[in-house]
Amino acid sequence: MSLTRNAEAGDLRLKPKSSRWPTVLLLAVSGMLSSMQFTLVVPSLPSFSEDLGVSAEDASWLVTITLLAGAVGTPVLSRMADMYGRRRLLLVALGLLVAGSLTAAVGPGFGWVLAGRALQGCASSIVPIGISLLRDIMPAGRAGTAIAVMSATVGLGSATGLLLSGILGSSALGTSGIFVFSAAGGLLAMAGALALVRDAGAYPGGRFDVLGALGLSVVLGSVLFVLSKSGWWGTHPLPLAVISGLGILAACLWIPQQLRSARPVVDLRTAFRRPVLLTNIATFFATAGMFANHLLTAHEVQAPAGLGSGLGLSPVDAGLVMIPASLTMAGLSPVAGMLLNRIDGRKVLALGALVMSLSFVFRLFTHGSLTAIVVGAALVGVGTALSFAAMPALVMGYSPAQDAAAANGINSLIRTFSGAAASALFAVLLSGFAVSAGGSQFLTQAGLALAFTAVAASCLFASVLALMLPSSRDTARR
Repeated sequence: MSLTRNAEAGDLRLKPKSSRWPTVLLLAVSGMLSSMQFTLVVPSLPSFSEDLGVSAEDASWLVTITLLAGAVGTPVLSRMADMYGRRRLLLVALGLLVAGSLTAAVGPGFGWVLAGRALQGCASSIVPIGISLLRDIMPAGRAGTAIAVMSATVGLGSATGLLLSGILGSSALGTSGIFVFSAAGGLLAMAGALALVRDAGAYPGGRFDVLGALGLSVVLGSVLFVLSKSGWWGTHPLPLAVISGLGILAACLWIPQQLRSARPVVDLRTAFRRPVLLTNIATFFATAGMFANHLLTAHEVQAPAGLGSGLGLSPVDAGLVMIPASLTMAGLSPVAGMLLNRIDGRKVLALGALVMSLSFVFRLFTHGSLTAIVVGAALVGVGTALSFAAMPALVMGYSPAQDAAAANGINSLIRTFSGAAASALFAVLLSGFAVSAGGSQFLTQAGLALAFTAVAASCLFASVLALMLPSSRDTARR
């Protein structure tokens, strides 16, 4: 037995060491399952278009609606977790995942599938809620390792979703098999959470800021919509202009309302404190490296052989190429956690972002073979494991303990925006440096080189920002 302190209520309680790590594993698997929802449908979009009888553009809303719902649901559910109980809201998030998966699996039409995907998007709050729970249940010397394992699930889940999509979509259930898998996983995770997860103590409760949540929904939804549909500026400029204006107006009303609120959805005063702000900005630029690794690797290996460094692989084979990078992220997460337990979190973030930057430089000069691509992607995975372990530890170290889930929710939201921005910039590059082959468009060699250079610069900037953060003795333990 070991003595641990309740991080929020300040009481002392005994917890057996053996009971902690099954909980860590459960939360990590739950986080991985939630991260998979964003990529599980991506390779199967053509099949969804055919099965549901909609155009390819309409089918793309299966991705967009999940991103929008995740952007709105993550900060809202995370704040509610800090107020009403983190275990309770973890179960709510898992319940939304199950409900959304079942709705999409058995719904009779496209609208039902869209509704299900929106509910699935709200499950992205599982990661920040889970990280805040880990800080409560783990002793100081082990918290860094547990948080690192949980953080690794973001990249691991995204890559695994790309791999499983083709396998599940080609099963006897067809595309519905993707949602049946998610529902089954969510039910198992709920059962595990009921059995293993316990709250550390009492929560403040109080009246939830519904008006602030609605305002935040409009602001975030408009920003993410414009980012995810950036290609519409050439074909649908008026709708994008109207939505952009609506988002700006909502932000002008929402910010003063949040500053006046006694219990705001987003504590802007804390969010704009220099350490928290710099950490979130560094998160944005470093996370771009992870998403670019997925996008550029899949694009590079699926390009027709003879077109630049293309290998002409299928979507399923492209997913297999990312397995070494995923395994690297998962395998190094305990190492990243040990570093967090021993050195300043800002140095771990700076090191991880620097490794990612150098890895993209390596990819710039060594590509054209499967071995070079796999090695390059795995090296990016090394930097991702270090960076993603440090981000939540730093945010919690610089934020009040009672706002741990909300602070991580905002950091998680920043990662979502980074992914949307990376996808939008990829589309811009594709419009200027593209060559058609087999009915699809692929980046030219110059376009691919420009992409690698831009992402390397982004990660290097994140590394510099991390070194500008104020030092702490161990932000992972605070």
